[in-house]
Parts: sequence; C-alpha cells; structure tokens
Amino acid sequence: MISEKMKEYVENGSAIRAMFEEGKQMAKEVGEENVYDFSLGNPNVEPPEEVQEAILDIVQTEDPMMLHGYMSNSGYEDVREAIADSINKRFETKLSGKNIVMTVGAAGGLNVILKTLLNPGEEVIVFAPFFGEYRFYVNNYDGVLKIVPPNTETFQPDLETFEKMVTSKTKVVIVNSPNNPTGVVYSEETIKKMAEILRKKQKEYGTDIYLISDEPYRELVYGEIEVPYLTKYYENTIVGYSYSKSLSLPGERIGYLVIPDEAADSEAILDGANVATRILGFVNAPSLQQRVIKRCLDAKCDVSYYNRNREFLYEGLKEAGFSCIKPEGAFYLFVKSPVEEEKVFCEAAKKYHILIVPGSSFACPGYVRIAYCVSYETIQKAMPYFKELAKEFGL
Repeated sequence: MISEKMKEYVENGSAIRAMFEEGKQMAKEVGEENVYDFSLGNPNVEPPEEVQEAILDIVQTEDPMMLHGYMSNSGYEDVREAIADSINKRFETKLSGKNIVMTVGAAGGLNVILKTLLNPGEEVIVFAPFFGEYRFYVNNYDGVLKIVPPNTETFQPDLETFEKMVTSKTKVVIVNSPNNPTGVVYSEETIKKMAEILRKKQKEYGTDIYLISDEPYRELVYGEIEVPYLTKYYENTIVGYSYSKSLSLPGERIGYLVIPDEAADSEAILDGANVATRILGFVNAPSLQQRVIKRCLDAKCDVSYYNRNREFLYEGLKEAGFSCIKPEGAFYLFVKSPVEEEKVFCEAAKKYHILIVPGSSFACPGYVRIAYCVSYETIQKAMPYFKELAKEFGL
C-alpha cells in the first residue's frame, strides 16, 4: 500500500502530463500528423550548434574518469565561477562561484531550496496563475501553500491582496516571470512594490521572508521587453534557473540556484542546499551537462521561431473570436474559455484533435493554456479547427 500523501499526489496528478499521454494515444488512432498537441511545454527549437559541438568535443577530449566522476555537491567550481561571471556581466551583480549551486533543472533547484528553508506549517505564497507543480513541491516539505487570486486584466500580481496575505508564518514567496502559463513579464514597478511590501512585513514580524524567482523562461522574451533581475531589488532573493528552455535541453535536467551573500543566513542556506542535494538523491547535477554549460553560456536558441508562432496563433485566435492577452515571453497563450467551465471547452477541443490544458491546473479556472512551442505547420493546420471550435461555442 502506498503512502497517503502519494495517494493524494496520484489522484491529483499533473493534467498537463495526462493530456500529453492522451495525445500519444490519440496519435496512434488517427495519425500523429492529425493531432494538434498544445499541452506540454516541450521546446520544438533545436539546441544551438554550440551545444552539440561542446558535447562531442568534451566526450572526445576530456579525461573520462574526471568527466563522469563525483564532484562537490554544489557542482564543478570552474563552472560555477563561469556562471557567476556571466550573471555579473549581464546584470551588474557581484556574485562569485560560491553563490551558485548547480541543480537538476529548475524543478530540482526549487525542491532543494524549499527543503533547505521550510519548517512544517510555514507558508509559501504564490500568484495565480502559477505552475501547478508548486503545489507538490511545497506539500513535499509540509509547507502551507497560499494562493493570491489572479488579476485577469493584466495578470500582473495583485499586490494589494498579497500584502494582506503575508503573515508571521510566511517564509517564502515564489514568482515566475516570464510566467507560465500567461507569458506575462512582471514589470519593474511590480517588483519594486513587492520588495517594499516584503521589507515592511519582515520588519513588522521580525522574520526573514525569501523571494524565490523561478526563471526557466528568462531568455524567451519578445521585442524590447526587459526581465528584471530580482536580486537587485530585494536582498532576500534566491534565483532558480534552468537551461531547459533557453538551450532546448529539457531532458538533460541542468540548472542552478543563485544564493547571494546579501540574503539573510546565506552561508547556512548554501550549506543546507548542499546537504539537501544529497538527501533528495540528486547528489550533484549531471557532470557532462555542467561541462557543456560552461562552454555555452553565451549560446541562445532562435527565439524568432517562437515569435512567429506567437504572432500567427495570437492573431488567428483573436480573429476567430477568442480573448487573450498577448504574451511578452515564454511560449504560452492563456486564452479565456468561451464557457465558464473550461474543462468542457477542453473536452470539446478533443473532437478536433486539439489538446489544450485547463486553467484550473494553474489555479485560474475559466481559461486554457495553449503551448505554441510546436512546429509552425502544426499551428497552420490547427487554425481551421480552432475556428470551427469557436463557431461551436458561438464566437
């Protein structure tokens, strides 16, 4: 018999993953080319050439015993130094290698830092809509998840409500910008106001409140949009980063945490993150991918590919009568459902072999998420069916 906690996890498993599996079954029945799967945020852009070249060269030239062996739980020192230098150049920070902990992707990093920080019963505040896996991560360490309702006009955080929800038990606030599922980038004004609220609440309660910035989509922005680097605005900020999207390496599971000296008890947090990395069974981030990352810090995926998809899908859906805000980053459209119960709409879409994810998975019912990290041809072929779907609901 599995544990009661795991029973709950299984029963409330990821709708995104369930939809993805359903898509695979549907493809067997009607042909993969006739399924329009917009469920999973799986990059469809090839990794930069530098990544492939680095992998081949490293495997062929570096000492296999060193390459595939253990290292510090925080990762290779030279890799961490290189990442710190890169961040400093880009954002005018003052990090060193000791402020970096290499992680098994952003998800691994979030689990490491939450295990390090949370005591049972302490609160973690998130802003709806949010990546649904946060629920599991927080519950895993017996934290209490508190959800700030969405501001559906702009999808910027509702800071007035947020301020009222911060209590003496609040230990962590998680932000995700560019946001999954909306594609919204939190503005500098939003971040500054949030930092003011957190400082005031820390002083009021005599506690430390940590702001965790979950940043797998930082590099995926369009036009002149700037994504604020949060350590510059609030001292108790910890950044979780992943190369899954920026270098199209989701299956390689490589990322890092930034734990700045300015953060309260930073030395203890760094020590705790090392131990948490072992306790969670990661031991260390993948050694080969660490070596690859060091050589590819300036490499980038072709964001124009996603931008073409964004423009075509956004304009096509608007023309069909759907309502949504235009994303500034990431590769998702968050579309208002034409009926209040968005799961009914998602089920109707399946008749056209369109797979989309209900907004309730992101604590924002009444909306659906469409991941446009697919081929341009898939979107072109799907558009007539989206228009048929719109007509079915009277749009």
